[in-house]
Amino acid sequence: MKSILSSLVSFALVLLFFACSEQKVSKGDALFNEKKFEEASAAYTEELKYLPNDVRILYHRGRAQEEMKNFEGAKADFEQALQLDPNNFQVLLSLANLHHKKKNFTNALLYANRAAEIPGAPAMASFMKARALHQMGKTDEALKAYGNAIFLDKEFGQAYYNRGLLKIGLKNVKGACEDFQLSVALDYPGADEAFKKYCK
Repeated sequence: MKSILSSLVSFALVLLFFACSEQKVSKGDALFNEKKFEEASAAYTEELKYLPNDVRILYHRGRAQEEMKNFEGAKADFEQALQLDPNNFQVLLSLANLHHKKKNFTNALLYANRAAEIPGAPAMASFMKARALHQMGKTDEALKAYGNAIFLDKEFGQAYYNRGLLKIGLKNVKGACEDFQLSVALDYPGADEAFKKYCK
């Protein structure tokens, strides 16, 4: 289940970046979309020879490296992109997600929090902040951050689901079941099983 959640977060970050990008699809992008991550990484490396400070290309090569499980390579690309564009919330969220995968929740929170503070940041920033706080056992702060993610995006099924799990841990079964029910209505994977397990 954790790998599914992690994959969904990564996929959402890629979609978010593509939605915000005004660039045409490059050879690297086309290969990435075909899930040919090693070839995509090589294509991005070739592009970077001519555009070494292009944040978009660095970000996408980092994503390709992440998909190949080369987390150190991904981290290096994301950090270089962040040096060039310190307020790029996609890069910040990718670093938060990468640190979360490595169970470094303090750094995950650091990057997610920075992203959440940027005006116009997406609900995903609050969600990733909440997820890190949840793992660190800071339940009150995590509940607040999940609530903020839901406030920003009423159709954020994963936020309802995760908040429901947190409420189960806090013995608030009624509140958890309400969140699971909303997550089920939004077709979030695993929500139906959680609702059946805890609410019936």
